[in-house]
This record gives sequence, structure tokens and C-alpha cells, in this order.
Amino acid sequence: MRRKQCEITDKEEIKQILERVRIGRLATLGKDGYPYITPVNYVLHRDSIYFHCAHKGEKTDNIKRCDKVCFEVDIPLSYLGVDYDRSRPSCQVHQFYHCVIIRGRARFVEDLEEKADSLNALVRVHEEGGSFTSITAETKEVGLCTVIAVRIDSISAKSDLAQKKESSEKNRIAKYLHTRNLPGDQEAARYIGEK
Repeated sequence: MRRKQCEITDKEEIKQILERVRIGRLATLGKDGYPYITPVNYVLHRDSIYFHCAHKGEKTDNIKRCDKVCFEVDIPLSYLGVDYDRSRPSCQVHQFYHCVIIRGRARFVEDLEEKADSLNALVRVHEEGGSFTSITAETKEVGLCTVIAVRIDSISAKSDLAQKKESSEKNRIAKYLHTRNLPGDQEAARYIGEK
């Protein structure tokens, strides 16, 4: 990673980002040689990324051809626009965010117990504590759906939170965001004030 000051190395912090986001982007290699990116509902479960999808389609065809994939999630926090300091050039607008990038190998989950377990985990994170009827390997739909697991080979993460700025500028940005109070501003202000 080029900007080491932005790198997240704490595994628990990376896990929290992955568990907070509900939609990730899966990049596969298309038969035409171009990357193909699709959004997927996913769950981080048992040290892998799991998602379900249709039996047929470009994404599954690509995985059958080449199991190397890249998976990305991000949390946009706050946008620092021209209104922050009109004396600065417009090209200095900035987006604060967290992101995680995973490189791994995708495989089709055939074991019905693993399928049911991962599907229950997926529903559990989307229901956020709500009750639902768990499925089992014997549930008919388990055998009818496609579940893919991405086994993680490498993971990198970063937070862009004004790390290169002087303390006085960080405090000024944090105060501005706190006062402006748009969605994401309070969280960004808190992180920027802590860094």
C-alpha cells in the first residue's frame, strides 16, 4: 500500500468494516479478458466471504473459468467540498472513507450442511437480530440455490481520514464536519479527531 499512514492492519478493525457493510463488489475475469464487477449480498463467515446467486450467468461462468477473484467493500463517510474553504483550489475536495480489498479463490459450495450454515449466517446479518426460521441441509431450497465461498488469500484495508494533515488542520476539519452535521460527518469528525 502506497499510503502506509492510511493502512489498517488491526484484524478486528478490518472484521468490523466487513461486518458493517451489507453489499460488496465481486470482480471476476470475463471471457473477453475484461474485469467484470457485480454487487453481491454477502456475509463474512468462518473466515470466508459467502454469497448466493443464480445457477447461470456471467459471474458464475467467469468463476468456473477462473476462480481468482477480488472482493471490495467501502464505507463512504463524509465529503469535504469546496464550501469547507473557498480559498482552496476546487481540486482539493475530498472523500473520507474506510475500505477493504480481498483477493481470493471462489468455489461453489456443494456440501448441503455448509450451504445451510452460510445461508443462515447471511440471513442473520441482514435481519440484524430479528427472528427467522433457520433452514437445514434438508430444506428443499438449499439444494436448489447456488452458494459461493471466497477463500481469502490476502486482505488489505485502509481508512482515508486526513492522516497527512497537520493536527491543527485535522481539528479544523473535525470541527467543521461536526458543525455541518450531514450524514457521515459525525463519524468522520470523530475518527479525524482521534487520528
